[in-house]
Amino acid sequence: MPTLDLISDLERPSNNLMNALFDTHCHLDAPEFDADRESVISHALASGVQGMLIPAVQAADFEKVRDLAYQFDRGAYAVGIHPMFVRHAHDQDLKTLASFLQQHRNDPRLVAVGEIGLDFFVPEISHGEQRARQIEFYKGQLEIAEQAKLPVILHVRRSQDELLKWLRRRGPMGGIAHAFNGSFQQAQQFIDLGFALGVGGAFTFTRAKQIRRLVAELPLSNLVLETDSPDMAPAWLDKGSRNTPAQVAGVAQALATLRGITEQEVLEKTANTAFTVIPKLRDLWSTVKP
Repeated sequence: MPTLDLISDLERPSNNLMNALFDTHCHLDAPEFDADRESVISHALASGVQGMLIPAVQAADFEKVRDLAYQFDRGAYAVGIHPMFVRHAHDQDLKTLASFLQQHRNDPRLVAVGEIGLDFFVPEISHGEQRARQIEFYKGQLEIAEQAKLPVILHVRRSQDELLKWLRRRGPMGGIAHAFNGSFQQAQQFIDLGFALGVGGAFTFTRAKQIRRLVAELPLSNLVLETDSPDMAPAWLDKGSRNTPAQVAGVAQALATLRGITEQEVLEKTANTAFTVIPKLRDLWSTVKP
């Protein structure tokens, strides 16, 4: 797997990346979009978003995210069992995941396994049996991803060290550490394992000093853009507002302002990073005409 510091040496896709605005994490299948999902997608595309990656959170949604990814150009999807959904999952769901990946192994829009990971922030799932179950599902899904030769999209909430522990025990797979909010040392460990860090609405709040330092100081080639729609609304939306993929345009602008660079540089480098850590996104981009 290419390391992120080699991105400049990779062959670039034929399409121009100067305006490659890609939301690498949006839950378009969420019930919050049931009333106006088509309008949300249309608004995102009209706002300049040229691609969206939709990760599943439970086995019941695998087909739904696949169908959604095919509703627009450069739609991509991932399948996995989110740590907050593990308590409602069945052991059979791991077999369902492996079977789905095998069945759709040649699907160009199935680009990763996710959203998987660990959540040690929510009290009721952070201890005892529920914590252990999270870890078992995480380990199982890493094994499945390795067998499928796909990168992973990680949920990282107060669980960085435990996530890293099990990643080191597997072969290289890489992917995205979604909504990363750890230390510089932890960030570098994910990067060394072939991961990019997802950057979304959280850093747009001036009080989020740790995230803002990370986003400002890490090499841009280690970052990708995301919204986590309908959650993690950026600072310019009212508190409690529903987030949408269209807001990734503002995330790109805010990142450019924070770093003192052009928005075009942000778009080009973060898109190239996404194509590196999730290679099938590069193929998808290259095969769809702008």
